[in-house]
Amino acid sequence: MRQADHYTVPMPMRLVLCACPDIDSAERIAGVLIEDRLAACVSCLPGVRSLYRWRGKLERSSEVQLLIKTAADQVDALVGRIVALHPYELPEVIVVEPDSALPAYAQWVVDQTREES
Repeated sequence: MRQADHYTVPMPMRLVLCACPDIDSAERIAGVLIEDRLAACVSCLPGVRSLYRWRGKLERSSEVQLLIKTAADQVDALVGRIVALHPYELPEVIVVEPDSALPAYAQWVVDQTREES
């Protein structure tokens, strides 16, 4: 890839990770985020096996991992919406700033989080 073919920081988009307990809650959250134009795309990855400590006890659970693509300026609203919709008391919400992305894709992500004109 030529240098001109990708972005360097700052990127106009973010990747947000969020684990859900089942496909129904994952798709419900994903659908709201897309409908509300807070996300351009949400990939639902079922079959994730999570091990974690919760309230002093080792827990094991099957989860659905969401990979949420959004515009940088939508992150605060998106996180607030996830927290409001999520069934977990403490949902996983991790925001990642990519170092680079295909420019046309990054622009598509930003465009999809805007009201249609």
